[in-house]
Amino acid sequence: MKTTLFYYTGTGNSLWSARILADALGGTELSAMARQQNEVETEADCIGLVFPVHMWGLPSPVIDFVQRLQPDPAKYYFALAVNAGQVSATLLQLRKLLNRRGIKLSSGFSLVLPSNYIPWGGPGPETEMNQRFSRVETKIKDRIVPLIQKQAIQPVDQGPLWQKILLTALYKMSFARIASMDKNFWVDEKCNSCTICARVCPATNIRLEQGKPAWQHHCEQCLACIQWCPQLAIQYGKKTPAYARYHHPAINVKDLIQNAPRA
Repeated sequence: MKTTLFYYTGTGNSLWSARILADALGGTELSAMARQQNEVETEADCIGLVFPVHMWGLPSPVIDFVQRLQPDPAKYYFALAVNAGQVSATLLQLRKLLNRRGIKLSSGFSLVLPSNYIPWGGPGPETEMNQRFSRVETKIKDRIVPLIQKQAIQPVDQGPLWQKILLTALYKMSFARIASMDKNFWVDEKCNSCTICARVCPATNIRLEQGKPAWQHHCEQCLACIQWCPQLAIQYGKKTPAYARYHHPAINVKDLIQNAPRA
């Protein structure tokens, strides 16, 4: 069985999850969604989508990717939605979107990992982060892999009813404003013009002006820029100077640069 995992990542949680799954499955190719510029086709028997939940729903790049994914009824499609505990109706949203493309989502799984949404605080204590890493690795190897191997068809993971009502409504209200939310980024005096923020941005939303990053208002709120800044010079709002940065410890900045769109 050949599998292709298409992933979208900003701070590494989804890429790490995809790597764990690929190693456990074997015969698996990893491919960054941001690198897919045209219609998406693959000869693999199974196709997996691995991505973070943004604002309690699908990130815009994932929606764009799905709309270019060519359907094949002979293939098995599944998804992993990485979140900090509020998967909400994201996988239901994905299932509907794929259905409109003529693609059946046969299974979908929620993976709870440390939060990277620094405007609301840091990722939490190291012990708690390590527990989440361990639980996700166990879930992938013990539950998800056997289901994929036998191409099981089952209901997708979803949050409790209050999430599916309240958080889905908030997602719909905020989705159109996400691109302009980068107006809250700013740079302090520690910036040394290293360009890493621009190079890791999967939305190519940053360019340097007079040696400092300037956001171009097509942000995806992946937070890669602020989390990967080696000088901790990028801030968001008033509180982030006091918050710890986070990216998955098994992922490095070179991984993110390789994941970014081609120039």
